[in-house]
Amino acid sequence: MQDRRVITLPGVPAVLVLVAALALDVWWLSQQVQAFSPPVAFLLPVLIAALLILAGFGLYIVQPNQAAVLQFFGKFVGVDLHSGLRWANPLYSKKQISLRVRNFESGKLKVNDLEGSPIEIASVVVWQVHDAAEAVFNVDNYENFVHVQSESALRQMATSYPYDLQEEHKIALRSHSSEINQHLKEEIQDRLARAGVTVIEARVSHLAYAAEIAQAMLQRQQASAIIAARSRIVEGAVSMVHMALDQLAAKGMVQLDEERKAAMVSNLLVVLCGERGTQPIVNTGTLYS
Repeated sequence: MQDRRVITLPGVPAVLVLVAALALDVWWLSQQVQAFSPPVAFLLPVLIAALLILAGFGLYIVQPNQAAVLQFFGKFVGVDLHSGLRWANPLYSKKQISLRVRNFESGKLKVNDLEGSPIEIASVVVWQVHDAAEAVFNVDNYENFVHVQSESALRQMATSYPYDLQEEHKIALRSHSSEINQHLKEEIQDRLARAGVTVIEARVSHLAYAAEIAQAMLQRQQASAIIAARSRIVEGAVSMVHMALDQLAAKGMVQLDEERKAAMVSNLLVVLCGERGTQPIVNTGTLYS
């Protein structure tokens, strides 16, 4: 089913013509009454008045950014995109379809990510009907179809990626929002193509671990953060100790043997890597006493 345009008439001129014709018919009927014409003479003006009233049912209003789908006893006639008061065959049935941009937020879905961890995820989808004929005839209820297929696409997308970035995966739900949203948009668009709907934007609006594993995952994230921070601190401390030894040797301020260097490295690492401030101890003797 493809969208096609139908020729309709402007409604205001049609109203003027109908009113003028009806007034003329009423005047003609009054003349027949005044002339005491036989009953048969009233049939024609009465029939004309009935036809004019029937023609008035062909008037309909199309709101801005809406479309009217016209059918003739179940047969698709076409789509009228002209806004305002319009007139078409009064025997046509007319169904109004909104072409405006709409959006909705899905409920929080509980799914398993690529690693099998239960997560909660929700999305916001911005969509618009671009083909009124497909929206009416290809699916039973296009609005419900959009909601159901969007949630199905969200589930499918969520199972394709891990929640957190891992070494064996390059994209994760939490760290690559742009790629995830683009994948979600394409996944939804593929499912809604036959419904005459265009997906303008789709993005994840809620993402979290499920309640039963949230505390365990939080502890894992905290442990990973502590390990990463400690690694960075040790790396910096080793670099600073190496720089200190190189500068002391270059300037010839002191001559340190291997044992003194080891003691100095140990003291500097304790100072640089410790969580709390160190307390200095003055050594009045020698290292070997």
